[in-house]
Amino acid sequence: MKVYLSRRYHFSAAHRLHTDAYDAPRNQTVFGKCNNPYGHGHNYTVQVTFSGSIDPITGMVVNLADLDAFARTNLLDRFDHTNLNLLPCFENTVSTTENLSIEVHRIFKQFALAHLEQVHVEETSNNSFDFIGSSAPAPGRL
Repeated sequence: MKVYLSRRYHFSAAHRLHTDAYDAPRNQTVFGKCNNPYGHGHNYTVQVTFSGSIDPITGMVVNLADLDAFARTNLLDRFDHTNLNLLPCFENTVSTTENLSIEVHRIFKQFALAHLEQVHVEETSNNSFDFIGSSAPAPGRL
């Protein structure tokens, strides 16, 4: 029997949408106000969904304390109150939330106690992004 577990995490981070492949006017046209040289910030909500069998002793798919400890070390301590553009994973990748969702998926794929099904990242009340995985390289790995 397969059961799904979803858990939400919150962090605040800044970023600037910009690519060196474009000149300044083209960056402004493509990214608009998100190309502000000083950046802008979001209060992100990340939801990770895992699946697995229910442990017959604990009755759980995964112990939430284990998942939370993993998220603290690998997601929140790295991303909360940072400028995404300064992180190695976005050194050669535009820090869009599409790319952030792929990076979050790459991170949680390393959590070995359950099977990662998908990542959902909310950037604003109007914008959210889902990534279920693929064979495509993750941001910073191109």
